[in-house]
Amino acid sequence: MTPEQIRRMHEVVEHLSAYAEQLEKGWKVETTDGEVKLVMMSPNLPHTTNVDAFRDQIREQTPGISAVNDTDMTDPATGLEKVPDLMAFPTEEIDPQAESVDPRAVLLVIEIVSKSNPKNDLVTKLEDYPRMGVPLYVVVDPRDGTLAVHSAPKQGPDGLRYRSSVPYVFGDTVPAGRWTFDTSGLVRYR
Repeated sequence: MTPEQIRRMHEVVEHLSAYAEQLEKGWKVETTDGEVKLVMMSPNLPHTTNVDAFRDQIREQTPGISAVNDTDMTDPATGLEKVPDLMAFPTEEIDPQAESVDPRAVLLVIEIVSKSNPKNDLVTKLEDYPRMGVPLYVVVDPRDGTLAVHSAPKQGPDGLRYRSSVPYVFGDTVPAGRWTFDTSGLVRYR
């Protein structure tokens, strides 16, 4: 996309985000490959419990690292905008009054797969996060009790992709970058 196209897309995102704030239920705005999407947020108790489990472990293991959820992450280089379930970044590298987090400062993104739209986390974000400069992407799937740690983003014949993907199941001890996650308390969907 050209800088002008990125600028225009961000204007649409701003207008749509203002509209989404007025809606009855939680909505978020994300972009991918020149498309702007209004996505209904439907966090349920298993989803929230799993996000909290990871956030608590990040904060416990790495003081000075912020672990925040449902916060805009915008990449000015690609024009991509996401709202991760959880992201971690050095606290001092992000202005706490900024409207959005620069993904180039993010160390880790964790997504809890949605029952209603699993493709977004398993395909779209798996392709977009390395392009945004996110070095580590953990996908947690409460539908079947699995998770995967995606890392080592590198350019290849198929574009910029994570070149390492390690699968785990709920209950495993999961190494991911500077963290080691205990997944025994994760909750599956019914």
